[in-house]
Amino acid sequence: MTTKTFYSVSEVTQYIKSMMDTDILLSNINIQGELSNVKYHYSGHIYFTLKDEQAVIKGVMFKSKANQLPFTMENGMKVILRGYVSVYEPSGQYQVYVDSMKKQGTGDLYEAFEKLKVKLAAEGLFDASKKKQLPLLPRTVAVVTSATGSVIRDILHVLSRRFPNFHLVLYPVRVQGKEASGEIVRAIQTINRCIPADVIILARGGGSIEELWPFNEEVTARGIFESRIPVISAIGHETDFTIADFVADLRAPTPSAAAELVMPDKESLIQTVTDRQERLLNAVKNKLGRTREMLSSLSEKRLKMPLTHRLDQFRLKCDHMTGMMANHMTSVIRENRNLIKEMSVKLDAMNPVNTMNRGFAVVVHTKNGNLIKSIEDTEKNERLKIYLTDGTLESIVLEKENLPMDKLFKEVRKSE
Repeated sequence: MTTKTFYSVSEVTQYIKSMMDTDILLSNINIQGELSNVKYHYSGHIYFTLKDEQAVIKGVMFKSKANQLPFTMENGMKVILRGYVSVYEPSGQYQVYVDSMKKQGTGDLYEAFEKLKVKLAAEGLFDASKKKQLPLLPRTVAVVTSATGSVIRDILHVLSRRFPNFHLVLYPVRVQGKEASGEIVRAIQTINRCIPADVIILARGGGSIEELWPFNEEVTARGIFESRIPVISAIGHETDFTIADFVADLRAPTPSAAAELVMPDKESLIQTVTDRQERLLNAVKNKLGRTREMLSSLSEKRLKMPLTHRLDQFRLKCDHMTGMMANHMTSVIRENRNLIKEMSVKLDAMNPVNTMNRGFAVVVHTKNGNLIKSIEDTEKNERLKIYLTDGTLESIVLEKENLPMDKLFKEVRKSE
C-alpha cells in the first residue's frame, strides 16, 4: 500500500486479502477441527464453522467440491480439511475455502451428549409413563427464558391471541454460558416452591450445540425430571434436539408452538362446550320422544281401555320428565357459561398487564436482567430497567429508603 494519510475500508481489506492470498502456508493448508453450524445451501454449497477448544474459523465448500465428498457433513464431526485461507471482502471475514475433507470421528460434545442420553434413558428419566399430563386450561403459565429477545415476545403474542385474559409469570434466566444451567434449575425449583403455576415453559431460540449446551447438562435434566409441575421444552428450532427435550413432559418444536400447546383457543373452547351441550340435550329429547311414541302405539293397538288410562298417565309423566330434563340441561348450560365467564374474569384480574395499567411496573437489573423485588436487591448508582405497558425506561439508583408497607401504600395513594 502506498503511503497516505488515511485508507478506505475496502483498501485495507483488499490489502489484507492480498497478503493472505500470497502467503505460501495459507495457500494450501491442512486444518483439523470439529464441525459446527453445518448448512447445506440450496445452491449446492456447504457452509460451516470449524472449531477447537480455543478458536473458530468459518468455512465453505463450493458445489463442485461438495459433490465429490464421500460422506455427509454433520455437526460435531471431527475432520481434517485441505484448502486455502482468504478474506471474503463484503463481510471482512477470513475463512477457509475447502478443496477436500477427511472424516476423523465424532466431536467431544456429541460424544458427551450421546453418553448422557444413554445414562438417563437407562435410569428411566425418558419413560413415557413418567410424563405428567398438561392441564386443559392452565390458570397460571410460568415461562423460564431470557427476559429480552424474541422468545418471550413470541410466547406472549400467541397466548394473547388464543386466550386474551391469561396469567403469565416470567422467570428470567441466562440461556447460554457456564452459569445458565444452574439458573435454569433454580428457576424450576423456585416456581415449584413459591409460584402457583400449572405448567412451565422452558424456552430459548436456536443456536449451535455450544450455545444450547446448558440444556444438555445432567443437572438441567434432573431439575426438569424432579419438577412436580409439568414442563414443556421449547429449545431452539424444530431440528434441534437437547437432553431437556427427552426429559420434559412435552417437547414443542419452537417457543411459539409451546404457547399453542399450553393454551387452548378460547372461542373454540366455548363453541365446543356449547355444541356438546346441545347434542346431549337433543339426544335426551329424542330418546324421550321415541319412548312416548312407543307407549302411545301400545295403548292404541294392544291394550284394553283400562290400560289406556294408565298409558295416558305414563305419557303425562314422560312429558313432565322431558320438561324437567330440558330445564335441567338449560340450567347446566347456564351454569357452565357462568363458570367460563367467572374464570375469564379471574384470569383477567390476575393478568400482570392490567396490574401495570394501574401504575405498577416491572423492574430488572440492566446488567443481568434479574427481577428486583426489594431495595436490598439494588446498590446505589446501579442502572435499572423499568418495564411499563408501552415501553421501557432506564434509571439509576440515587437513594434507598426503607418504608413500612402501610406507609408505602399511603405514598402510592397520594401519587394517585
